[in-house]
Amino acid sequence: MTEAIAKNELAKMFAGGAMKVREAHSYLSQLASVAGDGDHGTTMLRVVKCMEEAVHHDSSNNLSTLLRDTGWSVMGVGVDGGASSALLGTFLKGMGDVTIDENSMDCRDLANAFEVGLRAVAKISPAQPGDKTMMDALCPAVSAFRAAAAGGKNVEQAMEDAATATQTEADSTKNFAARFGRAKFLKEKTLGCPDAGAVSIALLFSGFSSGLAQERKS
Repeated sequence: MTEAIAKNELAKMFAGGAMKVREAHSYLSQLASVAGDGDHGTTMLRVVKCMEEAVHHDSSNNLSTLLRDTGWSVMGVGVDGGASSALLGTFLKGMGDVTIDENSMDCRDLANAFEVGLRAVAKISPAQPGDKTMMDALCPAVSAFRAAAAGGKNVEQAMEDAATATQTEADSTKNFAARFGRAKFLKEKTLGCPDAGAVSIALLFSGFSSGLAQERKS
């Protein structure tokens, strides 16, 4: 099982997340159309493309540098990418602010990176779990990963725990009324439909988990 990740494992994680998003991009746009213009799936396709290309073009093999560069690239999706690209880019860039001694991260290192990335997002977004945003999925994913790391699990096991937690919480957003973005004007009319941003986070973490599992088998 994966005790630590280096550039190759991160590439597999990003590829796994990209595959999940590509498979579900039409569904993501369908969810977004309930309260917006329905372009979330298209935005996420651009986001995961940036993630994959950042790994492909990186020559440093330094994970902190790679994560920061990936974050900037995702943020560069542009104004038409809406809040999703800005928040995801901020999360990835924030992860890169964790200094590591080697060109790899063990489970505790990655848990720290996730937490720093989440704090970076919190600085630019007031959304909290329960507000029907990507934070409903991102916060529990980071918490589950941290708990797994503290419990002595390796990266692969911790990522599986994070993927399970974020899927559960993303699904639960159908029970919330939106409080942010265009959707806030519809309020209770958004009940019954999961939040597209939260579902996207769940897809990414599911892909990160399956990507690591694939790397173990290769």
